[in-house]
Amino acid sequence: MIEVVEMRTSEIEQLLDEVNYGHLGCSQNSMPYVVPVHFAWAKPVIYIYTTEGKKAEIIRGNPKACLQLEDVKNKRDWRSVIVQGEAVQVTDHEEREKALKLVAEINPTLTPAVSIRWMDSWVRENIEVILKLTPSVMTGRFSVDRQGDEVPMVPAGSPQSTMPQ
Repeated sequence: MIEVVEMRTSEIEQLLDEVNYGHLGCSQNSMPYVVPVHFAWAKPVIYIYTTEGKKAEIIRGNPKACLQLEDVKNKRDWRSVIVQGEAVQVTDHEEREKALKLVAEINPTLTPAVSIRWMDSWVRENIEVILKLTPSVMTGRFSVDRQGDEVPMVPAGSPQSTMPQ
């Protein structure tokens, strides 16, 4: 049996330190848009390096965003975090340099943001954009493998319990 357990703040922050790749979610006209991104956790904010395009355009119009990240070892061993908050484009030169340095330490090639691009209705040239996500809510869960434990799914004696004793 797998038990899903809520993470403490320290465990959430540990995963943010360890995993620097996730999925940024934003929304325009009630339509969600989710893309893979590299990020740097610089407590209390998260910096995301990207290029000009649909996600930057959406966030300028609606700064509410979320970042989802996970560490999946297998189906029975995983951790997952969701960070909700507001994202803004970093325009201050010193803060941009700091954020770029942090992201480049994690992802020196800055891919997939900087790569050979095709041009279509939503991808522009490689004009870099650094977003700062300020968390308002951070939640996380992880699995605990109870295989072999003799813990019933439903407590014995409850009306739903049909397991033989």
